[in-house]
Amino acid sequence: MSRVVVTGAGGGIGAALARRFAADGAEVIVNDLDPAAAQAVASDIGGLAVPGDAANEDDTRRLVETAWAELGGIDLFCANAGTLTAGDEATPDDDWSRAWHVNVMSHVYVSRALLPRWLDQDTPKRLVMTVSAAGLLSLLGSAPYSVTKHAALAYAEWLRATYAHRGLIVQALCPQGVRTDMLNRGRERGSASAKLLSESALEAEEVAAIVAKALEGDSFLILPHAEVAEFFRLRAADTDRWLGGMNKMQRTFEAGIR
Repeated sequence: MSRVVVTGAGGGIGAALARRFAADGAEVIVNDLDPAAAQAVASDIGGLAVPGDAANEDDTRRLVETAWAELGGIDLFCANAGTLTAGDEATPDDDWSRAWHVNVMSHVYVSRALLPRWLDQDTPKRLVMTVSAAGLLSLLGSAPYSVTKHAALAYAEWLRATYAHRGLIVQALCPQGVRTDMLNRGRERGSASAKLLSESALEAEEVAAIVAKALEGDSFLILPHAEVAEFFRLRAADTDRWLGGMNKMQRTFEAGIR
């Protein structure tokens, strides 16, 4: 992919993706809410920093317009921005709203900005949405994250089903634990799920390498952790048993807290 945009690329998976694509010869635009972080990554890879909030439609539109002005178009858009909020049914509405806008609406805004340009082109176009294994399974301790990541996966599926015949390749990246600031913050807060995910966590660079390999094909799901496919199969085949196992894990977490 010669012209690439990555959101949430100031650190973690996004930065690793930007570095990997640049190393492979792509022109890369680095987007992040933190202007300094975006500029630091862009400077490292010889890319272009375009700071902005992926959860803001105007910022997203400007990002796409800048890519067309500077690169002449976009071949690959990695919608990678995300936010993790611990919580349950009592979580304040503002936290639910932020999770919804970052984890779901950011993808809607990207598609609104891209599809009118992309669908009129005969050239290849590819959208990689960073979802999370939580979108296929769940994440104990975080209702906002689990719910919004399920919604993000549903939107990715809808885009794929609706536009595949028009040359749009949509892929959903669904990792479990990845050694990023997001996971570290969860461990620091004492999150039992974060501690559990840390045991099999991958480096962000490993995830980027797996994504680069996945771009050679068009499989919808990109699963850096192979076990996620089996967990997903078990969830579908015997949902009651799977939920029972999740509840057992929740009880174990609660016992540990006490």
